[in-house]
Formats: sequence, C-alpha cells, structure tokens
Amino acid sequence: MGSAVERTDEHVREYLIYRGFTNTLKHLDSEIKADKEKGFRVDKIIDQLLQFIHSFELSGLKDYWLYLDRRLFCRLEDVYRATVNKLRASLYRYYVINTIQKGNLEKTQEFFQKQAMELQGQSEWRDWFILPFIPAPEQNPAFAPYFSRQWSDTFLVSLHNFLSVLFQCMPQPVLLSFDAEVQKTTSLSEENEQLRHLVFALQTESRDQRDGDEVVHHKLPLYVQNMDRLGDTELDLVSSQRAVSVTTTPSRNFFSTFLPQGRRAPGAKTQQVTLVSSPSQAAVGRKDQPSIQSSKSRDAVQVKEAKQASSQPSISEPSSFQSQHLSQQTNQPTHSRHKKIQTHEKERKELFSKSLSQFQEKKGEVGQVEPLNETSADAPDSSSSRSEGRALEGVAVSVEQPFIKLSQEEYGEHHSSIMHCRVDCSGRRVASLDIDGVIKVWSFNPIMQTKATIMSKSPLLSLEWATKPDRLLLLGSGVGTVRLYDTEAKKNLYEMNIDETHPRILSLACSPSGSSFVCSAAAVNRSGLAEPAHRLPMQVSGQLLLWDTKTVKQQLQFSLEPDPVAINCTAFNHNGNLLVTGAADGVIRLFDMQQYESAMSWRAHDGEVYSVEFSYDENTVFSVGEDGKFIQWNIHRCGVKQSEQVLPQEATGPFVLAGFSGYKQVQVPRGRLFTFDSEGQHVLTCSSSGGIIYKLTNGEPALESLLSLGGHKAPVVTVDWCSALDCGTCLTASMDGKIKLSTLLAQKS
Repeated sequence: MGSAVERTDEHVREYLIYRGFTNTLKHLDSEIKADKEKGFRVDKIIDQLLQFIHSFELSGLKDYWLYLDRRLFCRLEDVYRATVNKLRASLYRYYVINTIQKGNLEKTQEFFQKQAMELQGQSEWRDWFILPFIPAPEQNPAFAPYFSRQWSDTFLVSLHNFLSVLFQCMPQPVLLSFDAEVQKTTSLSEENEQLRHLVFALQTESRDQRDGDEVVHHKLPLYVQNMDRLGDTELDLVSSQRAVSVTTTPSRNFFSTFLPQGRRAPGAKTQQVTLVSSPSQAAVGRKDQPSIQSSKSRDAVQVKEAKQASSQPSISEPSSFQSQHLSQQTNQPTHSRHKKIQTHEKERKELFSKSLSQFQEKKGEVGQVEPLNETSADAPDSSSSRSEGRALEGVAVSVEQPFIKLSQEEYGEHHSSIMHCRVDCSGRRVASLDIDGVIKVWSFNPIMQTKATIMSKSPLLSLEWATKPDRLLLLGSGVGTVRLYDTEAKKNLYEMNIDETHPRILSLACSPSGSSFVCSAAAVNRSGLAEPAHRLPMQVSGQLLLWDTKTVKQQLQFSLEPDPVAINCTAFNHNGNLLVTGAADGVIRLFDMQQYESAMSWRAHDGEVYSVEFSYDENTVFSVGEDGKFIQWNIHRCGVKQSEQVLPQEATGPFVLAGFSGYKQVQVPRGRLFTFDSEGQHVLTCSSSGGIIYKLTNGEPALESLLSLGGHKAPVVTVDWCSALDCGTCLTASMDGKIKLSTLLAQKS
C-alpha cells in the first residue's frame, strides 16, 4: 500500500503542476512532509518510534502513539484492544530497557515519575517500579529476558506485522485502486504470454502429427518458436513463406593495440548460397525441357495440397482458388470462419504489399522467375504452373525483405520537439528529452507506461544511460552541470559542476565498465544564443573531460589537436578501450582510453560531424556530417574511406518544420542520427515521415533501402534500435513530440 500511495502522490503532484495549482501544491508538499503516517510506510513508522526511543524523547513517543491510536487503533474491533495494549506496554518497556542499557538512569526515573499515575494500577507493571534500584537488572531472573536481543527483535517484528496487516485491511479510496488494476493487467499479460507459448507448442505438435512427412513448408522455422510478439496470422504467414539461406562468417581481425578482448562474431555476413524449399525451383536452370515439365506438374500438385492443408492461402493465390478454399471449410461455423479468413487476408496484404512492389521493380530478380513462366506456357497445366510461379515469387520476396513490421505504437507525452531518445542497455526503459527541457522515462513492455517525469529549471542539452547500474541517467545541461538521476527512486543523486567557461554539455558517453563517463563541454557562441537556428562558420571552443562516477571528480582533460573545438558526438567501443568523437571542425578523433591520449585523427567532413558509431566488428567507424555524407572509415589506416553515401537533408539535418502563415522551425541535430541492428548488417536513419532501414553493402551504393517505417507527420530527428528483446524495436522521434515504436520480425535466422 505504501508504494501505491507514493505513486499516487506523484501523479497528484504532476496533475497540480499541469493545472497550475501552485498554492495547492505547496500545501500538499508541506502536509506530506509533516505526515505522521509516513505515507502508510510501516518501516518509516517503526523508524520514527525508534528515533524517539534512542533520543529519550518520552513525550514525543507518547504523543506519536496516541496519534496512531486515535487515527488507526480506535477504529478496530474490541477484540483487538488487548493486542494494542500489549504492544503499547512492550513499547514502554523497550524504552525503559534502552535507558538502562545506555546508562541514563535519570531518564529511567523520569519515566516512572511521569507514568506512575497511569501504570501503578496495572498488574504487569507492579514489579517494574523497583527496576531503577536494582544494581544489575540484566542478571535478575525477572528482567533478564527483556534485556536479550531475541525479545527486542520479536517485539519489533510483531509491531511491524500488526501495522502491515492493519494497513492492508483498511478500506482504500477509489484513487488508489489504479495500482491494483496495473498489477492485475501485468499478471494477465504474463499469463497471456504463457498461454500463447503453450498454444504455439500445441499447434506445432498437432501440425507435425497431422502433416507427417508431407512438405517441408509447414514446419515452423527456429526463430518463430521463440517469438513473444508473434500472432497467429503472422505465424502461419511466415511458416508458409519460409526460405532457407546459408551464410558464411569471415574471421574477425582485431585492432591489436586497442582491442585486447574478443567479443562476438562480426556482423559482416555475406550471403553466398541461397537454397529454395521447393524442388521445382532447383529445376528452373536445367536445360532438359521434359524433366522441367514433369517436375513442375508434380510440384504444382504438392503446392496445391500444401496450400489446402494450411490455415490460410498464399498471398498470390488466384480468386478462383480462394473461393474453392473457402468452400472446403463449410463443416465449420460459416460466420466465424469467413470473418477469420478475411482478417488474415487483410493482414497478409498489408504485410507484403510493399514487399511485392519492391520485388517487381527489381528486374534482375523478376528475371529469375520469368523463365519459369515462359517455359510453363507450353505445359498442359498452365494454371498450376502459374500458381507455382507465384509461389516462387513469394519465396523470393521473403528472401529479399529481411524484416516484417508487426506493429507500430505511439508515445505522445511530449508537447514539443524531441532532442534525444535512448533505450537503456537492458531494453526495459526509454528516456526522451524535448527542447522544453522535459524528460520522460517510460517503458513499453508489456504496456506503455510513464515511469518518471523530470522537469529542469536550467535547459538540458544531452542525456545518457549509465551502464552500471542501468537505472541511472546522466543529464547534461546548458549551464555547465551534469546530474545523475535515479529513475527508480525518482530523485537526483548528485550534481556535478563541469566548467563555467564551457557551460553547454553537448554529449555524454558512459564507459561500458560503468566507472567513468566522458563529457563534451562547449562555450556559448558569439551571438549569445545557446541553440542557434543555423551553425555559425566560426568554430566554438570546447573541452573533452573524463569524470569518475564513484568519486564524482574530474580525472583528466583530453588534448584536442590542433584547436580546442566543441565535440558534438562521442561513442565507446564494446570494452571501453577506444573512444571515437566527432567535432565541429569536421575532424574525427580516436582516443586510446588505456593511455588516455589521442591515437589518430583525420578530416572527415566538410562541416561539422553530427553522429559517429563503431561498426559491428569495430574495425571501422561510421559518421554522418553536415555535408550530408554517410561515410565508413578504416581505423587501421588513418583517413581511408571504405564506402561513402550521400544522404538527403531530411536524414542529416538541419531539420525544418514548416506550418501555416509562414511558421518555420529549424532544429540542429543533437541526438543519434543513425543506429545499427544487433548484427550490424542494417542501419536505421531519419526521414521526413519516419525511419528508413538500409542494408549495408560492400559495393556502390553503400546503402540499399529496404523498409520505410513511416507513421510520422513531422521530420524525424533522432532514432534508436533496441535489440535486447526477442523482437527488435525501432524508435523514431520527430519534431512534433511524437515517438513511434515499430516492432520488427527478422525473417532470417
């Protein structure tokens, strides 16, 4: 109950701030501070009683117990009055024993003098009046048990349990019932997930028993069996459109000086062999025409039987086949069956409509299917051949499109443009910062819920999740301070004064070891504005500092050659041995965090560097700059480009939001402009209507567009990709304060 009361107080306080009831808020805070019930927290009530006992405040102890009696105990039934009296007598005895143990006999005599009128008529206190006059009361058989540790612990536990049961049995107001509803919803969601896993297992088992050795198409892929967010429609859809791919993994080349530890297999996976799950696909390239036709006729019959046995038809089935399929289900209830099939058909079209259009635009890939259609034109069963060709198209689409967008949710608690939006390393919490300085800490699994709201008087420019523990949040301001905020306790742990001459904290990066963080501080520009609409051509002075999170002290200041310039972005590698930075002078600097010195630097962009990240294998660095280029750099050969791609302005900024009557808002990039998936093969970037997922290639162009997430009405200014959960979640934040969460399903294992 105590936690529910505390959360309710926070919601009421937030509501009063929203309504502007400042006087009511002041009265509420003062009354909460003077609350004798301590928010129904039993541990705090016990601490208050012990504080009176250890400080020998007899009057305060009596007044506090009388308050609890008037507020709580007097409302109990008469049968509990004896228990209350026993607890009060034990509390007074605990006080007397404490005075004797501390050697304060004056307080012992004071107790019996003030309580004589009240206690002399009670039989259980008759022998206690001689206690001050006994030389060694702890050795007296009548009083020795009260001086033991066992008696004191038993009394405190009994009092704690009594108050806990009392608070649990009290009738709660309607406002506190929300906590019970949240817990009920959470338990139902967990139960629903368990039942969904059970249903998936039963469906798989029954399908295997029913199909036997039929076709391989109906066997679930391995990655589908462990999905948490996969529904029935997507399950059957993916299982019917499955394609098998074989990939090879090259060996990893470590940067011997700076990467002494191994991490994981590199993400540069190159698809070399693509196997098809139908025998007819292997027969497309053969020159023996009769064998082609016979193989196709057999495979067409197998494809038809497989489609009829499946719970839903293929996405490319003709309308005549769909009507025939529906007519075969007349033994089930007609209305529910038709409704389910219509729903599945609608979802299937939404999932693959874009994939089919992209596939048809690629002439090379369509050419792989066209020879089958041309060859099958002379076959006796042309309809079965066309059906088989369309089935092959479906398989080709599943190979081409690596992700399916399962769902898209919106977080709309912000009322102004977003600057930063980051997921913590555990994938449980999201921290988002808008240009008004409001920070929202929220979760999206199992339900979307705001955990904390942080409002700052000073402008905030940057944020970063701490590594250990991951509940801590670093907040960089525009007045030269960095705060460490505990998102669970909802309070500031401490505030660090960085530098008065460089007040703008542009970037924060926490070391993976969790013992330190890097802070980029910059001076105010010459115009006096903290955030200009357009960056000035002259460089702004800056510092790059290393702070220790345990001692809360500055460890050192990095040397920035050739000039102390403002650092816009920072990023560590997986073990914290390397640090890469992008600056306002267009230079990328690589620092050795073991020697705390610059390892190399090179001119990367014409203009400022907006965002930098290490590659999956950490042999290269990716950067996005003011010149609109997305470049991959080799860290073993200083200043050598491995690939380069020109991105549109909507992906690199400055971001522009235009409205009616000539309204125009310009925002300089501050957050992360691109991010990678868990294997480093795909990158998510910003756009005017939502995030765009590209595939990294080794040739030209360097990026191949795969999927547009969409969903936004304003330009997206920062992105993040959470791969901690079973299904990948992409976050895209825009200038209208909306954050979209797109849940993706990877089609390749």
